[in-house]
Amino acid sequence: MANKKLHSTGLVKFSFGNVSVVDRSLQVMAIKPSGVAYTELNESDIVVVDFNGKIIRGSLRPSSDTPTHLAILKHFLHASSVVHTHSPIATAFAQAGVTLKCLGTTHADYFAGDVPVTRRLSDKEIKSGYEKNTGRVILEAFNSKDSKAIPAVLVHSHGPFTWGADWWAALENAEALEFCASIAMLAMRINPKAPRISKILHDKHHSRKHGPHSYYGQR
Repeated sequence: MANKKLHSTGLVKFSFGNVSVVDRSLQVMAIKPSGVAYTELNESDIVVVDFNGKIIRGSLRPSSDTPTHLAILKHFLHASSVVHTHSPIATAFAQAGVTLKCLGTTHADYFAGDVPVTRRLSDKEIKSGYEKNTGRVILEAFNSKDSKAIPAVLVHSHGPFTWGADWWAALENAEALEFCASIAMLAMRINPKAPRISKILHDKHHSRKHGPHSYYGQR
């Protein structure tokens, strides 16, 4: 269902992208099978792997991004799901190697600061353990950042990954990331020196929706 919903958002094309969901009590992760078109995907096709990537259930090969998803979910313990897309604007920022700056309140509603871009992988990291090393550079990007407050990353030369407390939240973050990237691109066309949002306005908008003092929406 999560992968079908991802396809319906228009964030992915062909068989690009994937959604994973973890069950920490069983130490397993479910993920889309590699290369299967969303229009042909059935629930029985979903592959379940253990935390070492060994297939527990399913007859198809899991997504080639499985080691990256596992790296994120094994270290970001607040997250239960990861979404990977190649949505065009967020991917453009990733391929340009440009951090997605927080320019306004729309961004602040979802992400508590800039969405980081990872460093480039070395030739050695690409040749051996590429997907696992992709996970490692994501973790590096959050050495001094809060992965719960900023549930998104741009992998240099590749594309975006988002996560959340469940697959719905992870998917909403992926949609929000693409929307914020498109707004930022337009803003920088109008003013290439567009300033970041002020800290007080940023904190106000983020705290309205997140944390113990949030008051956005209904109880």
